[in-house]
Amino acid sequence: MRKLKKIGLIVAGPLLGVMLSLSYSAIADKEAKPQLPLDDLRTFAEVFGKIKSDYVEPVEDKKLLTEAINGMLSGLDPHSAYLDADAFKDLQAGTQGEFGGLGIEVGMEDGFVKVVAPIEDTPAYKAGLKSGDLIMKLDDTPVKGMTLTDAVKRMRGKPDTKITLTVLRKGEAKPLTFVLTRAIIKTQSVKFKLAEPGFPYIRITQFQEHTGEDLAKALKTLREQNKESFQGLILDLRNNPGGLLNAGVGVSAAFLPKDELVVYTEGRGEEAKMRLTANPENYVRGGARADYLRDLPADLKTLPIVVLVNGGSASASEIVAGALQDHKRAVIMGTQTFGKGSVQTILPMNNGAAIKLTTARYFTPKGRSIQAKGIVPDIIVEEATVNTQDHGAMLREADLTRHLSNPKDGEEPVVVPAPAPAEENKQEPAPAPADDKEQKDKPAAPIEPGSKADYQFNQALNLLKGLHILQRK
Repeated sequence: MRKLKKIGLIVAGPLLGVMLSLSYSAIADKEAKPQLPLDDLRTFAEVFGKIKSDYVEPVEDKKLLTEAINGMLSGLDPHSAYLDADAFKDLQAGTQGEFGGLGIEVGMEDGFVKVVAPIEDTPAYKAGLKSGDLIMKLDDTPVKGMTLTDAVKRMRGKPDTKITLTVLRKGEAKPLTFVLTRAIIKTQSVKFKLAEPGFPYIRITQFQEHTGEDLAKALKTLREQNKESFQGLILDLRNNPGGLLNAGVGVSAAFLPKDELVVYTEGRGEEAKMRLTANPENYVRGGARADYLRDLPADLKTLPIVVLVNGGSASASEIVAGALQDHKRAVIMGTQTFGKGSVQTILPMNNGAAIKLTTARYFTPKGRSIQAKGIVPDIIVEEATVNTQDHGAMLREADLTRHLSNPKDGEEPVVVPAPAPAEENKQEPAPAPADDKEQKDKPAAPIEPGSKADYQFNQALNLLKGLHILQRK
């Protein structure tokens, strides 16, 4: 689509940058000629001069100007940021599904680096880091006073080198220490299996450049394995921080009738006002590429679906969940999502750097803004596992300093409780592990999503099979 080709839209969680589109253009009123605030610029120049002449140590002009730019952008909202040349390259690498580091998505909160979510199958994930953790030291260096860019640079490094993270975690009496070994992070966007005959399970970890195509391939592979039509499908978007907007549209389009509205955006500029439908021009990247959804089985448009979400499901994940919920194409199950309803555009600069600027809010097909609210599941099913991380400590958009307001504040979402379980189908939750000191001090191993130990997954499967589900208290 014309607008989508002209701008690079990112709908990721509150992190320095994991996803981006490869074509960009500024969203601005090109006819407008902004009037420069001369008095304020004189004040800026005066402060600049005072620092240069009176600060206790000499400071380079470039450092002062870079920090001024950082402050100008970070003061807007949690997602706008200045990306130097190195950070910009890392951002570009992220959309290809391969980058170096620890596999941790982070934001800045009260001067600390705050974990949004560890990426599956990465050093951070395997070490047991959780959403909501506050990183207070990187090796022996305190984080307080660092910019997010500086902190991310310190966490990145050559593969097979180690870094020690000192972490504050809610509920822990003392800081936790994690020793992580850096690695090349290769993220597999789409994972899939047959949970049972007739019931495919598909997990999307991030929305990357080829996520829609990978989903189509997964669905075809699963159909071949199943050898007949599906009875119901589980789409797992838990702890998915978002990514490319067109990938989210493509995933939604796989299950919606053609031309149904998936999401629309509203911003100040005309190019920030879009209506994206389940149409190839809105999700196929590159004019010469074919529609990867064109030969999927037709019954996918009516197949019963359960979408699993939690507090780590952000942005593009919320677009998919909101679209399928509004069109009554899926039952949304789990816990309330992150609540990031804004779109960022990457604007390259002449010096090789870029700025990531919030340019629009997005809305579900029925006009809901989820900014700082999130998607409320149709059926609330709590999960007390390391990997889904759904307790009160879970970081959400509304917790972030300077988060954008919701334009429809005052409209409270309706929560639909889970049905009461019948006695014959009642299931008891697994017993908690022994509460001894050794167990508490040792990070628990992550529970594999879609496994027998994954409580939310099992409740989704029960719902598709017509069994009652049990809410975990």
